[in-house]
Amino acid sequence: MKNFLNKGFTQALNFTKSRNLVSGFTLLEAIIVIAIIGIIVAVAFPQLSKVKNVQILKSSSEDIISILNKARSQTLASLNSQHYGVRFEPNSIIIFTSDSYNAGDASNEIINISSPASISNISLSGGASEFYFNRLTGAPTRTGTITVSIATDASLTKTITISATGGVSMN
Repeated sequence: MKNFLNKGFTQALNFTKSRNLVSGFTLLEAIIVIAIIGIIVAVAFPQLSKVKNVQILKSSSEDIISILNKARSQTLASLNSQHYGVRFEPNSIIIFTSDSYNAGDASNEIINISSPASISNISLSGGASEFYFNRLTGAPTRTGTITVSIATDASLTKTITISATGGVSMN
């Protein structure tokens, strides 16, 4: 019996020692986990940034189409007995009333484009950066394309086409 008790006590003591040795993390294990997390973040961050830029480009392009359609709709509705025009600048679009843009006109509606998106190229007929819509037909006085791009990534662009009927499309 004495031998049985000694053997049981020794096993219990070994169990307690072994249990204390396996609990917790070593410093090396913690460093390895932190390094793995750092590598995952370093790989994922550029992709998240590109996804954000793609979304900003898409949103900005859709905003420009919406602004063009708004100016055309206001013209066709003869809102305030006016026809409306649109002027393109690198970081904004301006809706104006009358045949030509007047920078000092208080009725100008300025809509800023979300950064880092900007209008990188304006290719309207006659080399202009503005046009207005005809009150009876809704046809623009100029046709062409507007290119929207991301300043930090030249591969991200959208082209907006303004047709002779006043329709607007994006590709």
